Amino acid sequence: MTPLFCSVGVFAYNEEKNIAKLLDALLNQKLQKVEITEIIVVSSACTDSTDDIVKSYCKSYPTVKLIQEKQRNGKSASINRFIKESCNEFLVIESADTIPAPNTIELLVSAFLDPKVGMTGGRPKPENSKCTFIGYAVNLLWSLHHKMALISPKLGEMIAFRKVFKSIPAESAVDEASIEAQIREQDLEIKYIPNATIHNKGPEVLSDFVLQRRRIEAGHIWLKDNQSYKVSSQSSTILAKLALSELINHPGDIHRFTGVVLLEIYCRILGRYDYYIKRKNPFIWDIADSTKDLKHK
Repeated sequence: MTPLFCSVGVFAYNEEKNIAKLLDALLNQKLQKVEITEIIVVSSACTDSTDDIVKSYCKSYPTVKLIQEKQRNGKSASINRFIKESCNEFLVIESADTIPAPNTIELLVSAFLDPKVGMTGGRPKPENSKCTFIGYAVNLLWSLHHKMALISPKLGEMIAFRKVFKSIPAESAVDEASIEAQIREQDLEIKYIPNATIHNKGPEVLSDFVLQRRRIEAGHIWLKDNQSYKVSSQSSTILAKLALSELINHPGDIHRFTGVVLLEIYCRILGRYDYYIKRKNPFIWDIADSTKDLKHK
């Protein structure tokens, strides 16, 4: 059988702590039905050693390519550059602060053997300890994300899709959701693949957590206003059902759970304030530094 050829796009801004581990993970994927013909790193105005590390991989591995951007234009703009430069029908995009499990790309891309599937995504698993409140909050939100995706696919961190459009809005701060909207416009299916694991790291300090969550809220409001698309995480009905289920299954965590709910409400209020009052669309966002040192091997 002819393999499904895919291009992988990695999007980096000062990722010297993780970029080598990520490239190693991509180069060592276990593939049968899929072949990675190119790994394109789009580096946006990096000021650390990210570019030098990637260049060393370019010398040793012909599939690794580097695109250097002189200024930061936002991740969505970088994704558009990747779409334009890629040479395959099937594309994978991944943030440079994550690491895929060895079979993740095989699982994500092989799903396109079904012609009705237009986009796939795996399950992010944070390495944050649940012992701290913020670590618990990060793990809780990604656990709820997983359960929500089982009901109505909500994809993030690492996705694959068919190249059936030329670009997404460069002003989008929620790139995966913008791609979802484009795929659904083509009457193609979105598929969540829970055993396709992506290791990531959420914020470790409160300020970074708030920074990240308010940006996502503002991005989702922008998406609704500009692409007429609403992600499942904006559904209060689904959220209420998942919250009730979480409380029933883990009654001992009620105090921490309530704290996370109140914090999330606060972040969403801030996101709405940013969007409606400050008229801010954070598609070029401030970096949450505590998410950048992924220890996973």
